[in-house]
Amino acid sequence: MGAESASAGRRRATPSSRDQRGAVTAETVMVLPLLVLVALALTWMVGLAFTQVQVVDAAREAARAAARDDGVAASVAAGQRVAPDGAEITVSTGGTEVTARVAVRVEAPSLFAWAPSVPLSATAVAAREEQ
Repeated sequence: MGAESASAGRRRATPSSRDQRGAVTAETVMVLPLLVLVALALTWMVGLAFTQVQVVDAAREAARAAARDDGVAASVAAGQRVAPDGAEITVSTGGTEVTARVAVRVEAPSLFAWAPSVPLSATAVAAREEQ
């Protein structure tokens, strides 16, 4: 009688419950790579946002230097110090304002090699300081 009461407390796995456990495993195996891919894509997007902030900062620095009348070469150099690698900086002066534009193309990570590069740019305008 003691053996029967011990086994009566345990549930026996029915064939349908085993099949459901296998289905959950199969669904997890199918979804997990997709979740990893989405996480990597989100990480890349955060990196793009960080690069955009660098581009804006570089345009601002270049415009400030040009507004102080540091010269075009010095203004571009000031922007290059904070710009991401490969950025193109142009500074133009005209009248009472100076304009600095920074542009860069960000390549996708190797996992997303099929994705096109993303162009990022920023323009900053500053009033010329009086001498």
